[in-house]
Amino acid sequence: MSIDAFRYRFRVRYNECDAQQVVFNARYADYVDLAMTEFMRALGRDYRQLLARGLDNQVVKLSLEWQAPAHFDDVLDVRVRVLHVGRTSFALEYDILRANDDTPLCRAEAIYVLMTTEPFAKTPIPDDLRALFEQGAPGCLIDHSGGAAQSETT
Repeated sequence: MSIDAFRYRFRVRYNECDAQQVVFNARYADYVDLAMTEFMRALGRDYRQLLARGLDNQVVKLSLEWQAPAHFDDVLDVRVRVLHVGRTSFALEYDILRANDDTPLCRAEAIYVLMTTEPFAKTPIPDDLRALFEQGAPGCLIDHSGGAAQSETT
């Protein structure tokens, strides 16, 4: 995945590490969820806006492939790319890398289904949201690593 993908940058916290002194495996699912939230915000559709429209999304599949460990205080980049937009579902790909040297740490793929909030049922992806998914947020960086918080387009 190229550097022009949407990027969410953050720092590994002590409580995310296990007795082996590496990031505990379940935390990577948290990292995917955080990156998805920031990706949606970068598209101009944060979670509150979706809920206000009576929409929500539900993870129906999440796969993770670990490649190398991350450690306390590492700064990580999660690069997000839209793989597919269907009628009621969409798939995102995540590459989690160490930010200072681009070492691949984990690759993830998630499939989401768009739901109505009342009743809680599958619903077609609205045209405006579909267009945003197809456009993505290339070059956008959201930095929560403790450096200067920024959102830039390259």
